[in-house]
Amino acid sequence: MKSSLPLAGLLIACTLLLAACGQAADTPPSAAEIAQSASLRPADARLAAVYERSCLNCHGRPESAAPLSGLARAWEKRLAKGMPVLLASAKNGLGAMPAMGLCADCSDADLNDLIAFMALEKKDEK
Repeated sequence: MKSSLPLAGLLIACTLLLAACGQAADTPPSAAEIAQSASLRPADARLAAVYERSCLNCHGRPESAAPLSGLARAWEKRLAKGMPVLLASAKNGLGAMPAMGLCADCSDADLNDLIAFMALEKKDEK
């Protein structure tokens, strides 16, 4: 009789991987939060254009499973990892997000600014 332990382990691993996808929040976003996220744009016009062509389609729609722009609880655990880790994830891709977040011409500074905008992270004024 063959053991079903390897199959059970595989099923558990797949379940855990799927659970790790999507919003890093226990509660789904409300209709108001979704509308707010879809309407947010960076104040800088150049960055807003980059955001609209590269980020908004996923980070402005909950069905994409990407953390919504402006939804603090979706970004909390990510921000805790630090900006260098988030930058590396944006550059290399993570989960369903492609490398560079579909912004092949973005610099590290652009990606940092976009991440900070989406997470509503305040920059240190120096």
